[in-house]
Amino acid sequence: MSATPAPAPEEEIDDDGPSACVMAFNANDPSGGSGTAADLSAIASVGAHGLPVVTGAYARDTSEIVDHFPFDDEAVSEQARVILEDVPAQTFKVGFVGTPENLSAIAELASDYADVPLVAYMPDLSWWQEDQIDLYQDACTELLLPQTTVLVGNHSTLSRWLLPDWSSDKSPTARDIAKAANAFGVPYTLVTGIPLPDQFIDNVLCSPTAVLCSEKFERFEAVFTGAGDTLSAALAALIASGTELTEAVTEALSYLDRCLESGFRPGMGQVIPDRLFWAHPDAEGEDAPEETDFEVPPHATRH
Repeated sequence: MSATPAPAPEEEIDDDGPSACVMAFNANDPSGGSGTAADLSAIASVGAHGLPVVTGAYARDTSEIVDHFPFDDEAVSEQARVILEDVPAQTFKVGFVGTPENLSAIAELASDYADVPLVAYMPDLSWWQEDQIDLYQDACTELLLPQTTVLVGNHSTLSRWLLPDWSSDKSPTARDIAKAANAFGVPYTLVTGIPLPDQFIDNVLCSPTAVLCSEKFERFEAVFTGAGDTLSAALAALIASGTELTEAVTEALSYLDRCLESGFRPGMGQVIPDRLFWAHPDAEGEDAPEETDFEVPPHATRH
């Protein structure tokens, strides 16, 4: 009788890859501009590993969103819970997830993993029907914001959503928006795209009581798709990697600016941020350096 063969020696595993994982909830965007594609490339680009949970799919091109097809909330929840039994996530990132039911499933999951920070991004939903926007945003305020660590959004989008009865002649400040978000439990709000004179915009991280940091950039003369997903995903990845919040915001904004500066137009519509700008050969044809510093002096950048 032959002896039982000895088990083969285990192969050595290289553990030098990303140690931080970000679970990203978002819809698939076939243009590659926003959604899951934006999340994964931005998360990987700043040194973390993405755990994508697909919540639905857009029908869209680079010019406009035609429709959105949401997944069932059980499918969303099962995707997330199965992988979390195996791989721990250091941060959750939530983009557009399509339905109040999906928001409820994600909020329940976040409650079960209450020690994991959650970065929530509210995109411009003007392509959608008004009644659907209202239902979605109402569910977001009631269910997701109480679980949110950092809320990210454009000044006009957040103002319309969180301060619908604003009556002053002056636009609400970032702190006004942060106070409104805090009423639903959000400790930090990153307000982007605040108009400034001379074609500049400001981006401000606030708590309800203070401005924690702000970064000013010159406005780009282009219309982009996926900028908000890129920024919020990069921020989530930096937080997951242990970067302090204000530093993470500064680095994420600087990274976004470089992505926009290197943006490209693959079709006939909007410009897509180049989230892998650092990986391309430079103008002289030489390889990009192994380590790229995303910190760019404010005077040399534009949005």
